[in-house]
Amino acid sequence: MVRGCGDYFILIALKRALVLEGIAPRDALLCFDVGCNGNASDKIGCYTIHGLHGRVLPLAAGAKIANPKLTVVASAGDGATFSEGVNHLVHAIRSDYPVVFLHHDNQNYALTTGQASATTRKGCKMTGTPDGVVTEQINPLAMVLGLNPSFVAQTTSVDIDHMTHIFRTALHHKGFAFIQILQSCPTYNRETTNSWYTERVFDTEKEKYDVHDIWAARKIVENAEKFPIGVIYKNPQKKNFLETVLHRDHLKTTLVEEVKHCDISEFLKELEG
Repeated sequence: MVRGCGDYFILIALKRALVLEGIAPRDALLCFDVGCNGNASDKIGCYTIHGLHGRVLPLAAGAKIANPKLTVVASAGDGATFSEGVNHLVHAIRSDYPVVFLHHDNQNYALTTGQASATTRKGCKMTGTPDGVVTEQINPLAMVLGLNPSFVAQTTSVDIDHMTHIFRTALHHKGFAFIQILQSCPTYNRETTNSWYTERVFDTEKEKYDVHDIWAARKIVENAEKFPIGVIYKNPQKKNFLETVLHRDHLKTTLVEEVKHCDISEFLKELEG
């Protein structure tokens, strides 16, 4: 079993997935939120952006819309995803932007020394709640599956090979691919450890399970003490944002290629008077 912060192993798996899929550095854009995950922005050799807290999904969506030729991967933690940026998550799923999204769920705000997040288990003693968290935790997969997604998967940072497999699968999906990564924080969350997860995961690929059945998917994620890993649900027939909104099939250029300098001197003359 791997030990230590899961961010290092997630980064290794992401690098492997991009290389194995033959995606060149010039063809990939990785967008990082504020949080521990964002420290990877200067540790991989491709285009990267370290954005604002909770705002990584509109950033990634805008980049993909401007240049659909890019492979765009966004990363954020549980705080940014289900607190500051939960509104953006809802609309990213609703719009089905063609982006791979890695949700690093270590169940705390680790970069700011271990406050409870929306996904922290009830009763866990954290920096800001030394007597234990009193509110119910959000079940990320249950919430996402209630929004009619096109791709949902779960993996764990203790298994680099499994993460690589899931990331590669998501890179082939044409819409919004939500990947929940079960991740421990050895510094600030001592109650949800790697071994705690390992004792509770089961592989969906070893079950008689239909990944195209959203009701089966919703059922399998109900138990907060058992964690399915693998592809939970996918709907390859759903049209993504670029297929339904832009209607640019008759154009050979991308939006970013159409950017040019415009002479606005005539408009400025109106302001001079």
